[in-house]
Amino acid sequence: MAHEDDASPDAGAGQAGDGERIAKVLARAGVASRRDIERLIEAGRVAVNGETLTTPGVKVSASDRVTLDGRPVRAAEPSRLFRYHKPPGLMTTHHDPQGRPTVFEALPKGLPRLISVGRLDLNSEGLLLLTNDGELARRLELPSSDLVRRYRARARGHVDPARLARLKNGITVEGVRYGPIEAAVEEGHDSGANQWLVISLSEGKNREVRKVLEAIGLTVNRLIRVVYGPYELGSLQRGEVQEITVDARATKPLKALRPKTGAAPKADARPKKKAGWAKAKPRTGPKPARAGPKPVRSGPAGDRREGPRGPKPSASPGRNSHARPPGPRKGGGPKRRG
Repeated sequence: MAHEDDASPDAGAGQAGDGERIAKVLARAGVASRRDIERLIEAGRVAVNGETLTTPGVKVSASDRVTLDGRPVRAAEPSRLFRYHKPPGLMTTHHDPQGRPTVFEALPKGLPRLISVGRLDLNSEGLLLLTNDGELARRLELPSSDLVRRYRARARGHVDPARLARLKNGITVEGVRYGPIEAAVEEGHDSGANQWLVISLSEGKNREVRKVLEAIGLTVNRLIRVVYGPYELGSLQRGEVQEITVDARATKPLKALRPKTGAAPKADARPKKKAGWAKAKPRTGPKPARAGPKPVRSGPAGDRREGPRGPKPSASPGRNSHARPPGPRKGGGPKRRG
């Protein structure tokens, strides 16, 4: 199938109950993010079965022919994920209106068409995740994924530890509410006009670290992202890109982000035990012998018995005949088993 952007209601695409929404199909094919795909549709660059789309609210099926700028969109490839050490001075975009150099222009040749997971601004550097799967990128970006982004920030100004600590409760800057942020002075870098801080957050709003630190009197003059969820910058050199292998990608955080095909039972969803006595376990061997004699037990009045197997009072005329006093049996006749 040739996947493309979206289809319009009159473009012969699938109707309301058929196929998938065009933006989702194109995002998974690595064309662009859903937001960018909507812009492509507005610009009239996407067509389905030869007719230009006018709305992203259309579904397409495997039988529809989707094109972008007149060229067929290839079917979605297997998801791939890359680590990239973004240098400062590059824009995280495919096309910059001001003509500034971009991340994607600087990538080595031979890579598939990639999109970024979130962004780093022009002067920021460090770990940037790249993928060919727009749906995966979106899931990695969502605040609900609760993936921690960790930065090293070099800031100028007086660092007040108490104000840093209060950031864990969140902060509002110019009417924008930022969630909890963990901030501390990096060990070994706690003196001088510039100090290195370690910042951890999970929202990743536009220029969040710079704006929040500026609100408490600090000016960031260098910002490096070192962690994004389960992925680290590590020893990756500036400008270097490295694919995350399948084994490394198959981690619990990333698995949880992939679309679910069915509701799996929870790990702790075990059937509850019914009230009542527990069943005795079957004995698999002979009963172990007791060490020493049994304790003294009381029988009927005037009867005290000791020893490991003392005589028991007769429960019926036919049992424990050795415990009965000698003499003729009541009623005579042969012994009956009762």
